[in-house]
Amino acid sequence: MGDDLAAANVNRSYSLAATSIAIFTFMLIFLYPRFVSGEVNPVLFQTTLVVMGLATFSFVFASFYYYGSSLGGGRIDEAERARYSRRGDRFWLLGCTLLFLDPSLILFSVRLLVVGAAWLALWLVYVLFVIRNFPRVVTSQKR
Repeated sequence: MGDDLAAANVNRSYSLAATSIAIFTFMLIFLYPRFVSGEVNPVLFQTTLVVMGLATFSFVFASFYYYGSSLGGGRIDEAERARYSRRGDRFWLLGCTLLFLDPSLILFSVRLLVVGAAWLALWLVYVLFVIRNFPRVVTSQKR
């Protein structure tokens, strides 16, 4: 992976981590009062918060690995740079997959079942798309 691409991946991952934190915060601001009053499903609400935490930290770990893959100047060899890049790719994918799952969990939490089912169906299509295509776009092991 080139240094420019690795640096861009670091920035993208940090941006997605920040977006995840913002979504997490807004969920607490708007849904926590409804959670306390019993208007939302407590198990799904807490599951949604856990999924957001996992997505956020996946993006943070992806940023770390992409940063490691951007280290040049003899600090790490090409094979290790590629390994860091592949790990970053996997953490980034996990974060995106969990981030895209969240809307359906939120909708189910507030008992909007039909809309939540539509979002969940779209998420499942995304998962199938990723299973089919991710192996073709992940960073190559050969350097």
